[in-house]
Amino acid sequence: MKQRIRVVGIIKNEEGVLIFKRNRGRSESPVFWELPTGKIKFGEQPEEAMARSLNEYTGLSATSVKLKDVVTFMAPEGSSQLSNLYIVYELSAEGDINPDQRYSAYKYVKNFDQANIALDEASMSVIEIEEGKTVSNRASSRETANSVTVNVDGASRGNPGPSGIGYCIHDENGHIIEQGGEFIGFATSRVAEYYAMKKGVSRALELGYRKVKFLSDSLMVANQLNGIFSIKNQDIIPIFQDVEKEISKFEAVSFTHVPRSKNVVADYEANKAIDDILKR
Repeated sequence: MKQRIRVVGIIKNEEGVLIFKRNRGRSESPVFWELPTGKIKFGEQPEEAMARSLNEYTGLSATSVKLKDVVTFMAPEGSSQLSNLYIVYELSAEGDINPDQRYSAYKYVKNFDQANIALDEASMSVIEIEEGKTVSNRASSRETANSVTVNVDGASRGNPGPSGIGYCIHDENGHIIEQGGEFIGFATSRVAEYYAMKKGVSRALELGYRKVKFLSDSLMVANQLNGIFSIKNQDIIPIFQDVEKEISKFEAVSFTHVPRSKNVVADYEANKAIDDILKR
């Protein structure tokens, strides 16, 4: 399995957390914002890489580089999974912000839930874990408040391989109302993730809920349903269309990406569904 190691800095002031807008690569690429992030060069210590990257990319000079945490999470890379290790630093800096060609803009954000910006997955995961927030990337006006929450997850052994889906429904106070999973046969991980969402949506409607917050650890699914990512894989288009048709029946709905660590029950149900079949 591939692993990506990066250093990432959190700079705060009274205006909020400092983030930067990445320059668009290909014209069709989505635009993302991120925390100041960099690679570790050969022979560098991580804190040296953090200070260097900050200065090279933003023009700021680090006056304090304090280790805050080490964050690990899985992210999709094509049809595989990429292991990420991010070394998180709390930074103090001086000087004028003067981004290089990597960034085109910057801003301070206090409330990411209301900022209406698209964060890249690494920064989203770091902020969710370090700040204890759930960052929503929803691009439409449909919002949820004081609603039930449905966690969904899909799992595939082999990608493609034996696959299962899982879901878990919580009430407004966080108590589990219902959880379950099922085996869906031989599929890819992206198909499993979409079938999991479809199951969560249909079950929420069957139970009569009209304002629902859906949580998935698939950045692809959350961002495609939020209109941030386009859909290029023909195998998921029919499932996506089914989900879109069903969510039109809700009064309010949102789709949020969360780390796998915050999706453990749905993940358990998806993998249990596979295990139950394979043990027969």
